[in-house]
Amino acid sequence: MERNIVDSEKIAQLQEKARQLRVDIVKTLHKSQSGHTGGSLSAIDMVTALYFQVMKHNPADPAWPGRDRFVLCKGHAAPALYVALAEAGYFPKEDLMTLRRLGSHLQGHPDSKQTPGVEVCTGSLGQGLSMANGMALGLRLDGSSSRVYALLGDGELQEGQVWEAAMAAGHYKLDNLCALVDVNRLQIDGEVAKVMAVEPVTDKFRAFGWNVIDIDGHDMGAIVTALGQAAEAKGKPTVIVARTVKGKGVSFFENKASYHGVAPSDEELPKALECLGEQCYL
Repeated sequence: MERNIVDSEKIAQLQEKARQLRVDIVKTLHKSQSGHTGGSLSAIDMVTALYFQVMKHNPADPAWPGRDRFVLCKGHAAPALYVALAEAGYFPKEDLMTLRRLGSHLQGHPDSKQTPGVEVCTGSLGQGLSMANGMALGLRLDGSSSRVYALLGDGELQEGQVWEAAMAAGHYKLDNLCALVDVNRLQIDGEVAKVMAVEPVTDKFRAFGWNVIDIDGHDMGAIVTALGQAAEAKGKPTVIVARTVKGKGVSFFENKASYHGVAPSDEELPKALECLGEQCYL
């Protein structure tokens, strides 16, 4: 899939794709009765834009050298990645119903050894941006035009390694690297600001030499535009600070830390699907 400028019709198609993927996330997590709901739903608009509009990738050849790379730094949001990979054709959509089951290739956190399309194992928060740096440096040495995208959570910014990586990326002027920060303001223990404040996120990345773009993380047009601007930025890495809603799309999940790592119950499933414009057939 080549990067290009999109019109309003394409934006509408991406919005509908994101809605469908939210449905898949809810159904997948309900089936597993284990996993992370809130952060998967807050990130899926960005994941949709990347996999179905912006990134160069080839489901028929996941190791294609010309591909762009994606690192899910907040690995617990694996359902968002899995539903996108399944929709893109990396593996059958039926596999989603095996999430977190013994023997499944869809583990609770992404595993590059088992799941087609997964670049690196993630889940230990704070390490993903460092790995993305390494990929970006390697691609530069190879003379490749491919880009690296890394999706972090705002709670993850509490990890010191993130800022070491941010400093390194700025120092090496990794303009083939784009970080996206899912700023949904909540983590497992409550409000990010109360657990360990990370704001002002934009000023901090700017101080480390990054090109900074601050957007509504659920505005598909803004997401695609920002990713296009990131690809055009030269001489420095870009971070897209995306202001999102944890649990976006399901009203009774939204802005609740309690749904950080709780799957929809049998009673919640039909209500959640109704919020997403989908009927439930149990």
